[in-house]
Amino acid sequence: MQPTEAILPDLQSCVLCEDVRCEFNGMNTLVGVLNVIAAPSLPINYMRLCIWTRWCTGTGKFKQRSRIVGVDEQNVLAQAEVEFELKEMEGHATNVHYFGGVQFQQFGLHHIEIYLQGELRLRFPLPVIHLQRK
Repeated sequence: MQPTEAILPDLQSCVLCEDVRCEFNGMNTLVGVLNVIAAPSLPINYMRLCIWTRWCTGTGKFKQRSRIVGVDEQNVLAQAEVEFELKEMEGHATNVHYFGGVQFQQFGLHHIEIYLQGELRLRFPLPVIHLQRK
């Protein structure tokens, strides 16, 4: 029997949040969904940040890498990898990367990056903005 060739999955969703809770019924609850970080001063520390991803419509074994990249596009503030498998085209895989002690030291545009098999599949901005006190 010939081994089947992998079919790269689609990234169905990606969310940056403060926590992901696995409920008793197996569902995930995402807490504190972030699209911007507003701070009165720097540095700002997060005890926990999570990147939640869901992959679908593929088969095979894969490696996902998630990164939080700094303003300079060089400094990686956090990074994690996970291997996962999709056994059938109708299946899905949910991955959660937990990052502890992430520190943002600059205001400006940071980025979240998701790689599959070493190739960039998604990149979206995460602005860190100065919150003015009145």
